[in-house]
Amino acid sequence: MSLLAHSAEDPSPAAPAGTPDSRSQLFNDSTTEHYRRSVAEGVARIADKISATERPFTGVTVDGLSPTVAGIDLEQPLHDPAAALDELEEVYLRDAVYFHHPRYLAHLNCPVVIPALVGEAVLSAVNSSLDTWDQSAGGTLIERRLIDWTARRIGLGERADGIFTSGGTQSNLQAMLLARDEACRTALVRENDPDKNPQDAATPVRRTDILPRLRIFASQAGHFSIEKAATLLGLGAEAVIAVPCGPDKRMRADALAAELARCEAEGLIPMAVVATAGTTDFGSIDPLPEVADLCARYGTWMHVDAAYGCGLLVSRRRALLDGIERADSVTVDYHKSFFQPVSSSAVLVRDHATLRHVTYHADYLNPARMAERRIPNQVDKSIQTTRRFDALKLWLTLRTMGADGIGELFDEVVDRAADAWKILNDDPRFEVVVEPQLSTLVFRYLPYADDRDPVLSDEVNLHAREALFASGDAIVAGTVVDGRHYLKFTLLNPETTLADIATVLDLIAEHAGAYLAARPEPALSAAS
Repeated sequence: MSLLAHSAEDPSPAAPAGTPDSRSQLFNDSTTEHYRRSVAEGVARIADKISATERPFTGVTVDGLSPTVAGIDLEQPLHDPAAALDELEEVYLRDAVYFHHPRYLAHLNCPVVIPALVGEAVLSAVNSSLDTWDQSAGGTLIERRLIDWTARRIGLGERADGIFTSGGTQSNLQAMLLARDEACRTALVRENDPDKNPQDAATPVRRTDILPRLRIFASQAGHFSIEKAATLLGLGAEAVIAVPCGPDKRMRADALAAELARCEAEGLIPMAVVATAGTTDFGSIDPLPEVADLCARYGTWMHVDAAYGCGLLVSRRRALLDGIERADSVTVDYHKSFFQPVSSSAVLVRDHATLRHVTYHADYLNPARMAERRIPNQVDKSIQTTRRFDALKLWLTLRTMGADGIGELFDEVVDRAADAWKILNDDPRFEVVVEPQLSTLVFRYLPYADDRDPVLSDEVNLHAREALFASGDAIVAGTVVDGRHYLKFTLLNPETTLADIATVLDLIAEHAGAYLAARPEPALSAAS
């Protein structure tokens, strides 16, 4: 009996009565109308939600929302897309933090442009995986073209290459991995050269001898992901040397020079210098030309973390990135200053040959013979295997708006931050730390003009931020500067006006004033 005949005589059991056919939920040629209706309803819901949102947040607490989410029985499906969306309103949409709102001024979360949202819908539906050519032919070429475009904007040269990543932390990790392996390769060649080290010829230096001597130099205002990368790469967080900043919160080139000289004198190996183009707290840009000069002098890998500052690549302020073209690797986060949905990031390298440090071949996926035939498998350049086609969002954005359109939006928020600094600097209620290069402002409310009570100042600013968040009227970030608590505006929304900023400052002052008014008067001593 043939298999076909057996199938006709012995059909699979039917689905239990009352249970919807699960196959009807698969997206294919027979369910396109169901897909169209379902997505349209979801889009309509979120469009209605955005148009009616008057505050960036409802102020819901963890204790207030947790029982609602915990009360959902995931073993009992609703079997109704509309009912599922109704439920989603209760567990997510009602209390989501809406970055599009002009009084969201907290973290490096940007509002997103519509062409990128179209790209998100397309890439999710097709569901390409960008690891191999045979899973994403056109997608592979689009991603490679965007990497080339970004590398040209940076000025990395003809041998440049790179890969899209999930975000700045992954990009920085991959850059440090490449820097580590390049440093090890160079050190092993040098230190095992019998002409240079004849006394050590009998006992060759091994990679395990090199690793403990590697050091990474990063600004004290740089991103914590560098320490995380050092830990993941087996170097330990102590391998990262924090280089002091000046009053402008930029890495001091003289301090970097001194640390590199000390490192060399102690027989350590300067593996990499990480210059930041847009620190998370201050938006400060390290002196890239001077850092590049020092890296060239010491033969050290130069990495530029431009996760935030990459928007300058399409800005009228492009000159602020002068020197970035001399980097060995660069991190860019399109989902910060290119107005892309998360995730959309990339790491780029000056010399594509250095990507060999993340190249591994699997017979079932990307056998070596494919590279010999010049078949472009992107997994050969990535620390990920399965990857989303996030490049499509940027592609559609560029093809719809153009680079200048993105740059205009980014320049607007930088202009707004400059004007907001003037407001803060002239307001006696506040102290602002540094004039911004990009679009962040770090400041604090002053209970007393002479800052006579630092503990009270910290308490007031912590309370003001928490109270503002709980109200849902606006959201600001917080940070610590020299051991003191400060507030932070991160401006990434061109729709945020100076009137919005002034209103938020007044709200902060109101919450701070209410805290001060509620404090008990200090008890008088008996002697007084």
